[in-house]
Amino acid sequence: MKVIDLIRNNKNTAFSFEILPPLKGNSIQKVYNVIDKLREFDPKYINITSHHSEFIYKTLPDGNIQKVNIRKRPGSVAIASAIQNKYGITAVPHIICKGFTKDETEYALIDLNFLGVYDLLLLRGDIKTLDTSTNTGQYHEHATDLQQQVNNFNNGIAIDGSTFEANETPFSYGMACYPEKHEEAPNMDSDIFYLKEKVKNGADYLVTQMFFDNKKYYAFVDRCRAEGITVPIIPGIKPVVFKNQLTVLPKIFRSEIPEPFATELSKCKNDKEAEEVGVEWCIQQCKDLIAHGVPSLHFYTMMASNSVYRVAKEIY
Repeated sequence: MKVIDLIRNNKNTAFSFEILPPLKGNSIQKVYNVIDKLREFDPKYINITSHHSEFIYKTLPDGNIQKVNIRKRPGSVAIASAIQNKYGITAVPHIICKGFTKDETEYALIDLNFLGVYDLLLLRGDIKTLDTSTNTGQYHEHATDLQQQVNNFNNGIAIDGSTFEANETPFSYGMACYPEKHEEAPNMDSDIFYLKEKVKNGADYLVTQMFFDNKKYYAFVDRCRAEGITVPIIPGIKPVVFKNQLTVLPKIFRSEIPEPFATELSKCKNDKEAEEVGVEWCIQQCKDLIAHGVPSLHFYTMMASNSVYRVAKEIY
């Protein structure tokens, strides 16, 4: 069943979460351990992040410097298939623009179709660690360009323009949105314009960047509804687990930490105290979102699976 149907058919606020593929060479058991921990809350779907390749500079024995392309984590295709087959839970691999060529994306779509994984989350991906000197024509510039490739694939059109027999089950997908504005958008009007384009061109639902101030989420949803965006807008939630996240998260994700929360975090003497404050804030944040009838809560578990478990135990 598609993610959009799983959300709409759920009477209460649905539960879902995102996991990280294991580092290259590590066992998938670490992924299974997180899923086993959170299964009791009946996750409707599980997202698998995707990580582009990175460039490092390696000193050779002769002293020359060689640029090496590495990928530290396996692709989300195999992990998604493994999860879906082992647990019978809908898996949602992230498909990203940056670091993956258009050809690689097409082959990923072919593989996912063979494996019976038909739900995707389409994202641009982080560009900060990419080598921008490479041939940019190989890559999609924006998530909306990637969206067009997936739409074409659903219609039996390859990236070279040739045609093939379209999948019996087309891909369904969600896309990202930003209650506090995408960092590169000049203003919220521009952000909303492109968000409307994503929905008009086929996004079934939207998932927000993490936020800690529910008022910003409610204002964002109201703005979207006023602009005619009617698809579900799923809150992306992350419990704070480290004291330094008070400054790190706003810098990296442009997510403002409300003053009362920031004040309590600043009082913490260590990470353990910060984790307790983070769990309590997240519980209250989620209870308020559920009271406002959000369709689903989507948890980012990176380095926070224990906290996510504690929060879910209180609210589900």
